[in-house]
Amino acid sequence: MPISAPDTLLTISGMTAGYGKIGVLHGVDMTIGRGEIVALLGPNGAGKTTLLRAVSGLLPWTGQARFDGADLAGVSPRDAARRGLVHVVEGHRVFTQLSVTDNLLLAGYDLPRGERSSRVDEALAYFPEIAAKRADRAGALSGGQQQMLAVAQGLVRRPKLLMLDEPSAGLSPVLVDRVLSVADSLRKGGTAILLVEQLIEKALALADRVYAMAQGRIVLEASTTEADLPHRLEQAYFGKDAVPVLG
Repeated sequence: MPISAPDTLLTISGMTAGYGKIGVLHGVDMTIGRGEIVALLGPNGAGKTTLLRAVSGLLPWTGQARFDGADLAGVSPRDAARRGLVHVVEGHRVFTQLSVTDNLLLAGYDLPRGERSSRVDEALAYFPEIAAKRADRAGALSGGQQQMLAVAQGLVRRPKLLMLDEPSAGLSPVLVDRVLSVADSLRKGGTAILLVEQLIEKALALADRVYAMAQGRIVLEASTTEADLPHRLEQAYFGKDAVPVLG
């Protein structure tokens, strides 16, 4: 039976999606409650990124999806962000020739000028490492700092749900912990987070609940407090002859 999420924010039912004639998602069901962190785990090619792209409007999909009480069918990425559903894609997608500040101002391009400035300051408060370099070109930042900037761009929208796709990719352990600590702070402020992450132990330590995907389907849903969760994840990923993925 599905685990009920407190004050459900996002509900996905029977979602299918893919690329052209190649089907990737096959009837995905998921719920995310307000102010909770949900980890989405699975091997490469399981469909995790495709799910995020479908939910945020980057890919067409069929099925049902509702966010904050409204239907997501046909909603563009721009409109999804305006509703408070923000997707930080994998790979530090920042404008390298623009300054840190200008990157953040662009993220809030449709907001009144005074509000944009205040939201930029608000987002930078989470990342003092890049706040100190707000006049520098984004291309001069380290990979870890560019990832912080990518997350900060999402925060300018004051998201109700922030979807993070592999935020630790290419980062040092120290910077991984910094980015994930920001996620924890956001949860305390009421922001829900859907976290796709390969660092399984760190994801489970942070999240309230976990979904595991394999071959485009949800194969496990559980609370991260379950005592036998590592074993259940191994079974879900690889079957009975699994090699342990958690240590």
